[in-house]
Amino acid sequence: MTTSEDALAQIKAGYGFSGAALELGVAVTDGKAHPDVPVRLPLSMMNRHGLVAGATGTGKTKTLQLMAEQLSAQGVPVFLADIKGDLSGVATAGQPGDRVTARTSDIGQQWTPTAYPTEFYALAGLGKGVPVRATITSFGPTLLSKVLGLNETQESSLGLVFHWADSQGMSLLDLKDLRAVISHLTSKEGKADLEGLGGLSSATAGVILRNLVAFSDQGADAFFGEPEFDTADLLRTSSDGRGVVSCLELAAVQDKPALFSTFLMWLLADLFHDLPEVGDIDKPKLVFFFDEAHLLFDDASKAFLDAIQQTVRLIRSKGVGIFFVTQTPKDVPNDVLAQLGNRVQHALRAFTPDDAKALKATVQTFPHSSYDLEELLTQLGTGEGVVTVLSENGAPTPVAWTRMRAPQSLMAPSPDATIDATVSGSSIVGKYAQAIDRESAYEMLNTKLQQAPTPAEAPAPAPSGGQQPAQAPQEAPRSAPRAKEDKGMIANVAGSPAFKSMMRSAGSALGREITRSLFGTARRRR
Repeated sequence: MTTSEDALAQIKAGYGFSGAALELGVAVTDGKAHPDVPVRLPLSMMNRHGLVAGATGTGKTKTLQLMAEQLSAQGVPVFLADIKGDLSGVATAGQPGDRVTARTSDIGQQWTPTAYPTEFYALAGLGKGVPVRATITSFGPTLLSKVLGLNETQESSLGLVFHWADSQGMSLLDLKDLRAVISHLTSKEGKADLEGLGGLSSATAGVILRNLVAFSDQGADAFFGEPEFDTADLLRTSSDGRGVVSCLELAAVQDKPALFSTFLMWLLADLFHDLPEVGDIDKPKLVFFFDEAHLLFDDASKAFLDAIQQTVRLIRSKGVGIFFVTQTPKDVPNDVLAQLGNRVQHALRAFTPDDAKALKATVQTFPHSSYDLEELLTQLGTGEGVVTVLSENGAPTPVAWTRMRAPQSLMAPSPDATIDATVSGSSIVGKYAQAIDRESAYEMLNTKLQQAPTPAEAPAPAPSGGQQPAQAPQEAPRSAPRAKEDKGMIANVAGSPAFKSMMRSAGSALGREITRSLFGTARRRR
């Protein structure tokens, strides 16, 4: 590790941006902080994505909080996935104390207790916050397959089920709708509907149905339905121009990691569909912090990983920045990691051979520097990190050992009274509070089944001699209109408001049709 004035001068020059920036902390050499050598991150580069990594207890959460505060203060909305419940403190002004005083004095930080405009959300209303739900139709087969743990063959079959439902204008709002469609397509009456499309094997359908039942038994029914969350609500600013911090509480679903991590990806996919292209802008429209990111990639299919890589690559031009938060860069696939130009790496441990391999792999992801990173990363103190970001011209900045600034909001969960008051005073809670269950595939299929002619209704065979029974004039027209009714069912449904609300505008970016792109998600156009 170097203590030379040349190295400090290089860091000072490398982080001396002319435009707006986030103040991350100050440079450190030989354990000594240098308040005159700030380490910063250009606001205009926040949509180039990033990684915040480090072992448990090294300060990742406080780094998220620090960045969220400064983004909000500069008018940028923020989304935070609050796994443990401690990020809710962003809504409450911080409390002074000896540790805060020691840190701020050491780095020359002017510290003022500040609360930031916050909206609390809860997945399916499990927890304190505005309920967040999605319909099965918009969630799509790719994301649902990840949640259900399906293999690629089963995922392909599930995609066929969605394709058929889309073509019939059948809304899949919740799990019972999907179960009804799968049961129909494997029934004697429904098998013909997939002729020419490969069909749906009974064995594969059985696996999907069993997984759906188990999923439902875990309480997953509550996560799907209407009113569906409108991701435009994540893009709001407060009356004083600060960005609203959207804090999604996930503590109540910590035991369902595949579900909540995939739900977060649905939010991103929906934002991708809805937002227009904006190119390079002075500040992002939204910065999305994806905590416990390794859960998203665990046991993911190739199609799922490809879709993540595409989304991360393309959503930048729509003004959205993504920061993955995890323990080591190894947790993120290489194709995604290559797009994360902004890095804050907190301390790593090397207690086991696997730890040592992860440490070496982490060092290799950083630009060349005068630090012995393999040694430094195991010696960083809590609240310190090794930083490199993209400069305003897109080039990597020098690697800097950094002592991070202290957040100005509460570095603990907000009091229950604060959260309750925030939720009850929300301008959007009435929009999502009450779940609704309108007519969808389940009801449509039941209606069709009830309207189908029974054997008792079938016309009697003509007697010998060519004579027709007395009821023949009445029975003949009953059969013909029934055929017309079946043929016209799709047209009637397609003309209904429920179906029209699902259709996407054909001229929109990357498609808003019922046909699906990237993650297979589909969405009502608002």
